[in-house]
Amino acid sequence: MGEEENQMEEERMSPIPQEQSPVEDEREQEAVLEAVLFTMGRSVELSQLGAAIGQSRETAAKAMERLKKRYEENEACGMQIIQLEGSYQMCTKARYYENLIRVAAAPKKQVLTEVMLETLSIIAYKQPVTKMEIEKIRGVKSDHAVNRLIEYNLVYEAGRLDAPGRPALFATTEEFLRRFGVGSTEDLPTMNPEQEEEIKAEVEEELQLNPEELDSLAKEGERQEAEASGEGEPQDD
Repeated sequence: MGEEENQMEEERMSPIPQEQSPVEDEREQEAVLEAVLFTMGRSVELSQLGAAIGQSRETAAKAMERLKKRYEENEACGMQIIQLEGSYQMCTKARYYENLIRVAAAPKKQVLTEVMLETLSIIAYKQPVTKMEIEKIRGVKSDHAVNRLIEYNLVYEAGRLDAPGRPALFATTEEFLRRFGVGSTEDLPTMNPEQEEEIKAEVEEELQLNPEELDSLAKEGERQEAEASGEGEPQDD
């Protein structure tokens, strides 16, 4: 009997999730969402934000836009809320970075070389894209640049192309959007007409590859990767 009483006492003392009623007041909705973003410290999807206030995604989105606007209008606030693809995140304003590093250890500097930036821009504008396509545009091997971009969490493997050799497809990450201050890839700066025509011509040329050429390129890519894995990480020209 004593054991049963102890168990009942433990259950009584344990926090039991209560059924929360939906938050109806708009300012209270903003306060709840603000607390969620601050606590999570990362991007939070709209479905989760809606669950936090017991409302739909649409209602959560409206509340987030009101909260985002309040932060934008408050010039004296060091925080901001950014919208990513289907999610929101609270972060510090970029102009205060220099002040922050005075009291925090400077993070490992991630140097984006000209080669890496060139590779990253190709991936950003043509994603999802294979390494073979990147190398065809650049004219040189891109293993090192792609691997570095993956290490920096700016690029990730988004799947496999349904083609001979099933080459990996690469795309940009959410971290890429944060680092470059854009909400989605649709917000990337548009290229000037000459650059656009040049890339279009290259894409059209790629699309004219016949199956034999594609198979040959895939086998050559596999052979070079096999050689690279035995000889160490290749360097870009």
